[in-house]
Amino acid sequence: MVKRTQFTQSRKERQNRYFSEEFRVKKVREIERGIYKVSEVAKTYELSLSAVYKWLYKYGVDYKRETKQIVELKSDTKKIEALKQRIKELEQALGRKQFEVEFKDKMIDIAEEMYQVDIKKKLEKHVSSGSGKTVSE
Repeated sequence: MVKRTQFTQSRKERQNRYFSEEFRVKKVREIERGIYKVSEVAKTYELSLSAVYKWLYKYGVDYKRETKQIVELKSDTKKIEALKQRIKELEQALGRKQFEVEFKDKMIDIAEEMYQVDIKKKLEKHVSSGSGKTVSE
């Protein structure tokens, strides 16, 4: 590997440096493989981090400006899938309960028509909200 002392140059000299496309692609591939980090390449060749990231955006496979890369552990992925499955099951159970409530409401409406009794009003008088004092009879 090249030593840093070989690349110690003044700012003006650094501004005039040119790295071939082949060199840039090689360094990008090394970063993608995990051989080097962006900061290591920048430090070794006295580049700014933004310059190395420009190379990554231009030549990299996984680095696109409009794409966000999300890294998850496999265990996190399994947990997320399990939670999604649980949500699906709960939504189905909620749907069944909603259907049952609507069915019971319809049955009460039919019974009210058939027997000409206001069942809903009678139920409301006896249903306790659970708050306030209760009076014993």
